[in-house]
Amino acid sequence: MPMTHDAATSRPACRRGGKISLVVPVYNESKGLCALRDALVAVMDALPYEWDCILVDDGSRDDSWAVIESLSAADPRFKGLLFSRNFGKEMALTAGVEAAVGAGAVICLDADLQHPPEIIPELVAKWEEGYDIVATIREKVADYSLVKKLGSKGFYWFMRRFTDLDLPPNSTDFRLLDSKVVETLSQFTEGSRMFRGIIDWMGYKKTYISFCAPARSQGEPAYSVKKLFNLAINSFTSFSLVPLRLAGYLGLGIMAVTMPLLCLMVLANWFVGANITPIAFFTVFNTLLIGIVLCALGMMSLYIGHIHTEVVNRPLYIVRCRAGSWDGQA
Repeated sequence: MPMTHDAATSRPACRRGGKISLVVPVYNESKGLCALRDALVAVMDALPYEWDCILVDDGSRDDSWAVIESLSAADPRFKGLLFSRNFGKEMALTAGVEAAVGAGAVICLDADLQHPPEIIPELVAKWEEGYDIVATIREKVADYSLVKKLGSKGFYWFMRRFTDLDLPPNSTDFRLLDSKVVETLSQFTEGSRMFRGIIDWMGYKKTYISFCAPARSQGEPAYSVKKLFNLAINSFTSFSLVPLRLAGYLGLGIMAVTMPLLCLMVLANWFVGANITPIAFFTVFNTLLIGIVLCALGMMSLYIGHIHTEVVNRPLYIVRCRAGSWDGQA
């Protein structure tokens, strides 16, 4: 059950100083932003910390940016960043965290209220106990489809089995990061990134809190099955060399099958009179050889693509404009 807090509740002073910054990626969420604002204000005003909220518009196609501007005008604690185009949720989270200058802690959460703000006091309480990362695990989602449920289970199984990440099943981007974690994150420049994977890779003192995600109150999910699949592929190739090794193992396995098969065909021709034609030998050998080459090239191309992205060294994102007060300037 979520913890409840009163503004007068006695709580230890912040061990590390600074305010708490909330980072919220926004993509076509205009209908739910006012409800998000109300929920955040109700929770954060009950905590004995200064706070602000950075809303990162990831190139929305609706009027999300207009709503963000109105929220910023009404309450200076709400700020906005507008991307020049859709760069993806991972970059929106990165931009928001990098913009949280001077924060003692940063809390990342989604705009659709499926990351319930009511458990933010629990995250803060764990941070006060000395944890540098307080992550969350989603026990269930009210409106997840069967495809997404199966895909999620498969993704976490592969990530835990074939990478060096300790990624608990159903972990989310809803997490609190101490300022030292944020500072370390700023040193990462990779373009193909999985935000929570990088955070988990860092180490630091970490704990988890479980929650149940309610159904979306407004709009449609920003992450389609295609986007989730692309994120899974990028995450897997960013943190594991298994696909490259798998191509080599596959080649060895095919050779281990092909060579005895060819020898058997030769022996059958010579001693049994099977009359296997040369074209049959060539077809078997050539087909398996092409399979080896294609598998190896396919796996290698994923990593070459990542190398190309990093060598080009384009900016991770482009901020078109800002809303609200930033360092004393509008």
